Amino acid sequence: MPSFAHLTEEFFRTLPFFWKPLLLTFQLTIASVIVGSIIGLFVALLKVSKLPVARFIANAYIMIIRGTPLVVQIFVLYFGFYKVIDLGQFWSAALALAIHSGAYIAEIFRGSIQSIDKGQMEAGLSLGMSARQTMRRIILPQAMKRSIPPLGNQFILSLKESSLAAFIAMDELFSLARRLSAETFDEMTYFLIVALYYLVIVMAFTFVVHIMEKRLAKGEA
Repeated sequence: MPSFAHLTEEFFRTLPFFWKPLLLTFQLTIASVIVGSIIGLFVALLKVSKLPVARFIANAYIMIIRGTPLVVQIFVLYFGFYKVIDLGQFWSAALALAIHSGAYIAEIFRGSIQSIDKGQMEAGLSLGMSARQTMRRIILPQAMKRSIPPLGNQFILSLKESSLAAFIAMDELFSLARRLSAETFDEMTYFLIVALYYLVIVMAFTFVVHIMEKRLAKGEA
């Protein structure tokens, strides 16, 4: 176990090396959450559809994605599709994270949509709007507002799961920690340092999510 003095010294010594991987980790997380939210919304709408085929497709997607490990999904996109289309490291990892998080975001949106009182749909229909117009103009805006807190938690999960991109040699935070530990044979020091980076980022974003939840609670009061 490294001493506190040694850990502090190495943290500040390697600080310049971690800036680029830190930025890449953020880019990977943001890209995956944006694409995952689009996928999740589409799947959620399929799941609340009255068409049995649409619900079957949504349920099959969620079951398959949630039932298989994320690292396998990354490998499938990076190695499995290489001869068909070369997505590269970044988009292989980002799309795998997006597809994976999309299954969970779909349930977030589905729950938010179904939490809106059914009278809202009836009110929209009574005003002459179609079911699609009512969903887009009345139901979805309210559902989006309610889904913000759990989406924030999903962002945090995606941030931590982005470390699995290291398995395809992507130069993000965890990958750099593995490389430094291999070069110096001081594994514990660099793993603790990268853990500290993730911890600080997660704590900061958790605070932001908490503030958003409080503001939303005041808005609904």
